[in-house]
Amino acid sequence: MALGSAGEELKTKIDQACTAGEEFHKLYYETFDKRRHLLSKLYMTNAQMVWNGTFVEGMTEIMKFIEHLPSTETSVETFDCHPLADVVSQGQTTIGVTTFGLVKFPRKKSKAFHQHFILTSQENVWKIVSDNYRFVE
Repeated sequence: MALGSAGEELKTKIDQACTAGEEFHKLYYETFDKRRHLLSKLYMTNAQMVWNGTFVEGMTEIMKFIEHLPSTETSVETFDCHPLADVVSQGQTTIGVTTFGLVKFPRKKSKAFHQHFILTSQENVWKIVSDNYRFVE
């Protein structure tokens, strides 16, 4: 069964989202765990983050918040990615990436978490527009 041009375009966007999401989540958590000070390169200047109910706005404030968190060891158990409609992203290539995994803090038991990112392509580099992190309690 042929998809047609609209179906082919959607399939291409889905494939792009899956590839980008997989590469992004691996880069993000490796940087978060080992080189946290470099995370600023992944956030847009006006990004927003909600960390377990705490709202933080702007890359500078997000970095201040993240740098005060204890060190971590993160393992992603599963992730999902999808393109966002052009009406949402105003013509920019934008994807949603959702991860679920375990995070280990020093001298604590591992905790389950899920995190949802909205990413947009800026000069062929994926940048975080929105970051929502929540422990699964």
